[in-house]
Amino acid sequence: MKLFDSHAHLDDEQFDEDRKEVIDKIINSNVKRIVNVGADIKTSESSIKLAQQYEFIYAAIGIHPHDVSNCKLSDIEYLKELAANEKVVAIGEIGLDYYYDHSPRDVQRNWFARQIELSEELKLPFIVHSRDASEETHDIIKANKKKSAFVLHCFGQSLEMAKKYIDMDGYISFAGPVTYKKSVKLREIIKNIPKDRILIETDCPYLSPEPKRGKRNDPTNVEFIAKTLASELNISTDKLAEITFDNASRFFSI
Repeated sequence: MKLFDSHAHLDDEQFDEDRKEVIDKIINSNVKRIVNVGADIKTSESSIKLAQQYEFIYAAIGIHPHDVSNCKLSDIEYLKELAANEKVVAIGEIGLDYYYDHSPRDVQRNWFARQIELSEELKLPFIVHSRDASEETHDIIKANKKKSAFVLHCFGQSLEMAKKYIDMDGYISFAGPVTYKKSVKLREIIKNIPKDRILIETDCPYLSPEPKRGKRNDPTNVEFIAKTLASELNISTDKLAEITFDNASRFFSI
């Protein structure tokens, strides 16, 4: 079995004391590819550094809605420079977060649109963070996306919205919450969207799936997410792993 964790944060400070041990564990697991995702300039740089150290790790670069308050045009220019690295495979994570509202909403909207434009300019897909902002997320993507593929990471919206995103060349990525008992509606979505549009992720160190809930997450736990999706689709975990590995490899052009 080959698994692809399409969204991880192995550069997070929660891994500072044992990062090498965690990565050694991954090397000896079924996880064969990981995209480590930036959330600001610093973590975009550290994602690239990590990707340069390990052949099976790739990097995404971008500025999260939490961190766009102080964003400048020079930051976009610097992201362009970082994107020249061959291990950079996406722009992200970018989007809207109206749950925490760490940045003013108009500022969030502006920099979300600007980073979609960046993805178009660089011919890279983009990774979307959307919380409590499903309609505006959709509208901004629709208004600014031209050719770039995109993925709604850690999807938690409705089936209707999932179908709208897919109609715009979007992908839907499922993380730990899909394994939780209360996530009945989320699991129902899996059976009603095309299999070639599904990705899986851990978003580690956050959102550990059952039965690891409450503990620090890491990419090896993506197998629990794969098992949940496979069960819903009535296929083997090996087959689900194959489908999502191929989907993620195509999405990121790896």
